[in-house]
Amino acid sequence: MSVDAATVRRIAHLARIGVKDSEVLHLQGELNAMLAFVEQLKEVNVEGVEPMTSVTPMAMKKRADVVNDGEIADDIVRNAPETQGHFFLVPKVVE
Repeated sequence: MSVDAATVRRIAHLARIGVKDSEVLHLQGELNAMLAFVEQLKEVNVEGVEPMTSVTPMAMKKRADVVNDGEIADDIVRNAPETQGHFFLVPKVVE
């Protein structure tokens, strides 16, 4: 696959990048080089290769999935004008 000058201008327009006419030929070569590299990668045999998320094997640290109040309920309501237990008291606004 190769990119022509019109395609370079269209890509630049879609990306909202201002490209001068003198730059189109250079960008055309750059885009064609990138596409050639991608085509080259398609030739690599990846049969039986496990997908990976990192170059080094690691396991994510996980915490227990436990529902709690965050253990800071007293700190949260401390500055409220009125509270009852761990709840904010507010004036009634709907009758």
